[in-house]
Amino acid sequence: MARLASKRLPWQALPGILLICWLPLSLTQAQVAETAEESDLNASSLVPGVTFRDIKVNSIDMRVAEAGAADAPLILLAHGWPESWYSWRHQIPPLVEAGYHVVVPMMRGYGDTEAPEAVEEYDIVHLAADMVGVLDALSAKTAIMVGHDWGAIVAWNTVLLHPERFTALIAMSVPYAGRPERSPMDSWRETYGDNFYYILYHNEPGGVAEAEYDADPRGLLSRLYLSPTSPREAPVITDPKRSAGGWIGRLGAPKGLPDWLHAEDLDYVVAQFEHSGFRGGVNYYRNFHRNWEITAHLQDAKITIPTLFIAGSRDVVIGGAPQGRLQGAMSRVVEDLRGVILVPDVGHWVQQEAPVETTAAMLEFLSGL
Repeated sequence: MARLASKRLPWQALPGILLICWLPLSLTQAQVAETAEESDLNASSLVPGVTFRDIKVNSIDMRVAEAGAADAPLILLAHGWPESWYSWRHQIPPLVEAGYHVVVPMMRGYGDTEAPEAVEEYDIVHLAADMVGVLDALSAKTAIMVGHDWGAIVAWNTVLLHPERFTALIAMSVPYAGRPERSPMDSWRETYGDNFYYILYHNEPGGVAEAEYDADPRGLLSRLYLSPTSPREAPVITDPKRSAGGWIGRLGAPKGLPDWLHAEDLDYVVAQFEHSGFRGGVNYYRNFHRNWEITAHLQDAKITIPTLFIAGSRDVVIGGAPQGRLQGAMSRVVEDLRGVILVPDVGHWVQQEAPVETTAAMLEFLSGL
């Protein structure tokens, strides 16, 4: 989940040898592949019309979910952390019905998409090139770019880095008001010091964050996939110091699933992370400073294509910012901002928490292109 540091840091800073060992290893790989295929089949039954295929993208193997006619206009949906292509399950059928070829990548490091080892292979240049690589693999000259959470960060930057390949943009949850003058990592370290902040935790050496999450995927996801009003148990860790522990213990356990998240939905996403692990997704966070450094040339760049922003009014990322403030800030760098929609009383997972409202807003925007 991409979010703000605190009220002191403006949201504008934001923008996965021996012969005797060979046979068991081969069997394990086959079992993993079989499990992935079974998982895909299960998801196909949950989201009618979706099929899966593997494509070569930007030197990695990427699995994509897709639906709709291959010759229809392409719309690319990018998910965030800790999410899945499945986060877009409510939007896929209506977009197909509206006449689009919908493609949803399992982002680099997630699901059955390849997860490179090097941290720098998750920087924003690689992530943006992945999105363009999907277009190239599908022989599409242009597409409409959509992203939520980290997918929104990818979407904003992709249309800035490759403006000729995208005709419109829908960003959700994470707004953009231009490249900040200072690295966000410096600001977060100054703000939090010795206190816990999950982005700083993700940047600690030794992979401590993914080790915690890999040990209890359901514990993390069930605590994060809640609405602002969802009832929780008291957190186990209340000491704000980082030395008191990791993140899961600081998040109160849910007393039940929210009405927008069914048990089979959570089971599917948990299985995705049990398969891929969390390291790939956490590596996105390890590139905040690098991303700031390598995008200096975007300091004064503007987005010229039609753009829509959607968020829940209670999304922690926007920190209570009203519509007018968001509109004004983004308008400085987005020349054709056609709307800022805040869905009342909805939290961070807007396309899942409020699928009807989110999809309706998307379709209305698309109808005006």
